[in-house]
Amino acid sequence: MSPIIPRALLWLSVYVLLALVPLGVALVHQPTEARGFWVELGAMLGLLGLGVLAVQMLITGRHRWFAPELGLDNTLQFHREVGIFALLLVLAHPTTLILADPKYLAYLDPREDTLRAISLAMMVASAIILVCSSLWRVTIGLPYEWWRVLHGGLALFIVTGGLGHALMADHYTAGALTKVVLAGVVLIPLGYLVDTRLLRALRMRRRPWRVAGTQAERGDSTTITLEAVGHDGLHFEPGQFIWVTLGETPFSLQQHPFSFASSATEPRRIAFTAKHVGDFTATLPSVEPGTRAWVEGPYGAFIPNPGRVDKIILIAGGVGITPIMSMLRTFDERRVRTPLWLLYANEHWEDVTFREELDELAETLPLQVIHVISKPPKQWSGETGYIDGDLLERRLPEDSSSVEYFICGPDPLMDTVEKALIRQGVSPTRLFSDRFDLF
Repeated sequence: MSPIIPRALLWLSVYVLLALVPLGVALVHQPTEARGFWVELGAMLGLLGLGVLAVQMLITGRHRWFAPELGLDNTLQFHREVGIFALLLVLAHPTTLILADPKYLAYLDPREDTLRAISLAMMVASAIILVCSSLWRVTIGLPYEWWRVLHGGLALFIVTGGLGHALMADHYTAGALTKVVLAGVVLIPLGYLVDTRLLRALRMRRRPWRVAGTQAERGDSTTITLEAVGHDGLHFEPGQFIWVTLGETPFSLQQHPFSFASSATEPRRIAFTAKHVGDFTATLPSVEPGTRAWVEGPYGAFIPNPGRVDKIILIAGGVGITPIMSMLRTFDERRVRTPLWLLYANEHWEDVTFREELDELAETLPLQVIHVISKPPKQWSGETGYIDGDLLERRLPEDSSSVEYFICGPDPLMDTVEKALIRQGVSPTRLFSDRFDLF
């Protein structure tokens, strides 16, 4: 069994236990008033929703101690899916109560208590906006920077409002001790939110970086090289990523994730490469050397370990080659002799990022590079079309338990490759994927 499975189960157990804490704290107090089953169920759904939302705030704070083996991309994907479940709990709480006993409609009646009715209505609306803006951010054209502010603000409002509502309901939360314990449990994630949004930026100010240079790359991409200013840099593993802010202060909405493209052997001089596909990345060619930069990280579990396997298969599409270049450059510096295969898909041959360097690395590493071009030039004699099951079976070595696969690229490529490899008998525990469009 892969070591990641028991670790994943452990962290899932931790998540569930933390989410159940508000429910458990409330159940310690036995209320004297008897209520019907459906009313009690509605109350339980509300407490469970509060717990889930509180833990949701915790796991998205980019805390390196929380489930580091699973990778931030997997954690965020889990957060997104559970967020829908949390929304259903928030909606099920008042719905169940009102259906069980219409008297609970008074909680939403502004004539009974205007502040309470408005607050509860706003919490429900905020939960809906929170989830919908996350699922359809790109569709509605909401810029990432403003979505991040909206997401954090709504989460803060919902959790603090939900805590206040639970304390004032005074059914399962009667008694000073119960209130203090419940408040403490829910406020801990809020404290981590403050650390993520404020204190972390203050710490970053003590470790500045500067732009050492920019380099135009094939495929409408740019490489930015950063140098540490007055500190020992950042120790990372190839395949990991960082959050980068360019400007005079780390207190900025312009914070973006980028995979390392440079070798992990040079912690004081790091580089990332990005394709010009967004408002921010389109400005990278004009970034001036000497520009102040701020780096947060490293993050991610997309990390190869040549010492534990006999072969490593690397599969990339487009700019998904970036973390793989960090791997190859690191392997070259460390003189790794593990056999390597790279399947690299692009639309046009002229747009193959790092094309020349890959040829050089194939001379110094035990590396076989297989380019796959969907719109090849007339004289092209290599692979054409897209990476699919037939190509994988034809060009890759025979699978075994000592082979690991690292995949990075657009979602369609990754989905196709993952499904094809699993159909061919590859264990999912040996598939490592790095999705760069989760934010």
